[in-house]
Amino acid sequence: MSFQQGVSGLNAASRNLEVIGNNVANASTVGAKSSRAEFADIYARASSGNSSVGLGVAVGAVTQQFSQGSISATNNPLDVAINGAGFFQVLDPNGNTLYTRNGQFQIDNGGYVTNAQGQKLVGIPATYTAGQVPGKAQPLLVPTAGTAPKATANVNLEINLDARGKIMDPLATPVNFGVASSYNSSTSITVYDSKGSEVAMTYFFQKTAPDTWNVYGAANGEPLLPDGSPSGAPLTQVTFSGDGHPLSPNAPLTVDVPRTGVGKPSESQAINGLKVDITTMTQYGSPFGPTALSQDGFAAGRLNSISIEDNGTVMASYSSGQSASIAHLELANFRNSQGLRPMGGNSWAASFESGEPVLGTPGGGNLGLLKASALEDSNVDLTGELVSMMVAQRVYQANAQTIKTQDAVLQTLVNLR
Repeated sequence: MSFQQGVSGLNAASRNLEVIGNNVANASTVGAKSSRAEFADIYARASSGNSSVGLGVAVGAVTQQFSQGSISATNNPLDVAINGAGFFQVLDPNGNTLYTRNGQFQIDNGGYVTNAQGQKLVGIPATYTAGQVPGKAQPLLVPTAGTAPKATANVNLEINLDARGKIMDPLATPVNFGVASSYNSSTSITVYDSKGSEVAMTYFFQKTAPDTWNVYGAANGEPLLPDGSPSGAPLTQVTFSGDGHPLSPNAPLTVDVPRTGVGKPSESQAINGLKVDITTMTQYGSPFGPTALSQDGFAAGRLNSISIEDNGTVMASYSSGQSASIAHLELANFRNSQGLRPMGGNSWAASFESGEPVLGTPGGGNLGLLKASALEDSNVDLTGELVSMMVAQRVYQANAQTIKTQDAVLQTLVNLR
């Protein structure tokens, strides 16, 4: 008479309850994956006959289930979820590469993007082409330096001049920038010098004949003049066809903007060779109005924030309104994810069973896309786990009952006279 079957059942049920308890405990752990206890029956070869009684049950394995968890939105731009297959690569404090689905990241005091365990997120710097330079992934360091300024080189003025505007004699009514009645319309655009200082460029339009307009300019209120022209001369003259389209000039103007505000806090540097495109202006019988004013310069910028796009590009945004790619996240996948070795802290290490990692960019191959300002919840089905817990409890009770019954039978045999 053997108690082995009942004891093995108790051990297996107890182990199953441990697995279920661990799942329940991690139901709210970001990126956690549920586990499952898998059982195997035990048989010994019979000495005679074609059948034998089993010797009980054993826990064959405890396997992790890497199914997709639901994705929840957050307010942290550095939170990121993987929607699909793949793992983030992180480096632990000892320099070992680990893999995780937990996308709760923040910037540490050294400027590195890390998680709560101090593991550094790995990415390919923007100086490399993602996916084409294997082995170039390194801890993601957020730059502290801002962007250098860029002097404006091109300005585009897309404006409609009112064809119904009053005709003025530039000799009888010379343009006075301080007197609105001396011109028909005006508009302004801010450009930047080589140091990133703002220069307010104002353009004034005076209708001098049917379909003919003089264009004047000022930088920070100081008149702009064509080379060798007398004071009060226009920058150019624009003529239009009968249908309101420009006839001349048919190329951008080249304007030299001198230094302004010399000796004052608002002093600006000269901008030479500024190209001002007015070839897109129109003259229709509708009110004056700029439809598009653009220029290609910008001031020096300070880092405002970083964000992560769906394809893994890490973008830095600056106070100048500019943005730049600073890195590209690289995901890892495994042929046998269940072979990964759990390391705690929501991370795994590669093993012989998992195989070598297959690296790629999010969305490439069979890798999932990223979702910024979001986190992947645990894939634990709490309702299912509670039901499994009740079943495991009944199994434990049933195995205890078989031991109790075996004990009663043995006691009967001992008491025989």
